[in-house]
Amino acid sequence: MDLESLAKRHNDYQIEMRRYFHAHPEPSRQEKETSKRIGEELTAMGVKWEKAGTGYGIVATIDGNAPGKTFMLRADMDALEVLEDTGAPYASVNKGYMHACGHDCHISMLLTAAKILNEIRSEFKGRVKLAFQPAEEVAWGARDFIDAGVLDDVAACFGIHVWSDFDAGQVSIKPGPRMASADMFDIKVHGKAGHGSQPHQTVDAVVVASAIVQNLQTIVSREVAPNETCVVSVGKIESGTRFNIIAGEAYLLGTTRCFSREVRNELEGQITRIAQGVASAYRATAEVNYTYMLGPTINDPEVTDFAQKAARAVFGENFQASYEFTMGAEDFSEYGLKVPSAIALLGVRNEACGSIWPQHSNHYCVDESVLVKGALLHAMTAVNFLNSH
Repeated sequence: MDLESLAKRHNDYQIEMRRYFHAHPEPSRQEKETSKRIGEELTAMGVKWEKAGTGYGIVATIDGNAPGKTFMLRADMDALEVLEDTGAPYASVNKGYMHACGHDCHISMLLTAAKILNEIRSEFKGRVKLAFQPAEEVAWGARDFIDAGVLDDVAACFGIHVWSDFDAGQVSIKPGPRMASADMFDIKVHGKAGHGSQPHQTVDAVVVASAIVQNLQTIVSREVAPNETCVVSVGKIESGTRFNIIAGEAYLLGTTRCFSREVRNELEGQITRIAQGVASAYRATAEVNYTYMLGPTINDPEVTDFAQKAARAVFGENFQASYEFTMGAEDFSEYGLKVPSAIALLGVRNEACGSIWPQHSNHYCVDESVLVKGALLHAMTAVNFLNSH
């Protein structure tokens, strides 16, 4: 496989596609035109595809030169509710929406990988499944694909997320935990309202809520092992109506993050015990609702090894970025619960072209020159896996 020749041949297409999708972002579960264009591109390549799931997902397949296992490559499609302020000539034409997390790069890299794999199909056995997944930002798309049976014939899975925290041309791909879980909880405190001048006749929900917030922090400091990473954050508190009324109700909304499935499984019980125990100590009651959204993304060692070999061939010996993991979450983690999976973070930061903004910024942009190598990383990881099984 002549990687340099493939990169030169497909670079213009990669950039053209990225700029098209960047200019036409669509929010989660509304990716209708995005899906339509992906289908048109696949049809033009002569690649078989079909709609998948209950949304706007697309799954394409490319068969190699002999029967074998199926390896899945995944890209997410949805954009964010962000008003773009990049000044780029290909800036969003859908006001109020922007590809501020790089999903335009993900779509275009997987389309370019489809072109490459279709071109070199005589060089691998088995089947590559290309999954264009909607609704990652609302933690819905991966589960929808799984429920639709997209993984039923898949032996392993690989994905790429562009990343602004390190330099373009570097890749972070390591085994083990890579991205954190992301769950949500809310707590309703029920006290007793009354006049601000007569607190003894009340059960102050503001005081109770404050005590709950303080005590929740002991989960990380006193209940989670020091060698584990965990976050319990309360991001919202609502209570009270005016200055001279002691509130009888309070509402707290928060999130948890961790890298261990075992730690995650304990958090609901810990939060419930503390919230209800603290409320009881203050003569109040507390209702706790815990919503499991996304588990931690944990890279399978074998799939990671195939991806590392591909990265070494595409980016060179010093491809590995000095980057351990991120507290951000990805619904790619859902695939890892079903089949061996790995995700790579592809650096796109480059001060020379203004690519210095973090994910979800309204100024977010990327160094496009490395994206075609991301497409090659997709293709080579699939080929490495399939030809080894």
